[in-house]
Amino acid sequence: MRERGLLTLPQAVRKMTRAPCERFGLCERGLVAEGMRADLVLFDSMLVADVGDYDFPQRAPRGIECVVVNGTLAYGSGPISRAGSVLTA
Repeated sequence: MRERGLLTLPQAVRKMTRAPCERFGLCERGLVAEGMRADLVLFDSMLVADVGDYDFPQRAPRGIECVVVNGTLAYGSGPISRAGSVLTA
């Protein structure tokens, strides 16, 4: 997608964050604002890429520095926590 220039970075981020939250009624997620859940990903937009494949699906993507879920570091330098909770229908 990035190489084809089909979406701007803000459009792509919205399609992966706020838009699905709105569709599924997750009103406390999908925006960075006071009172919202702190779910954040720090990434390099020029480097981010999925490098997993069928033989090694557990490979971490490139360009992701850290992931914060509910205000707790879930991925980054140091041990990975199990932040957040499972969503059920």
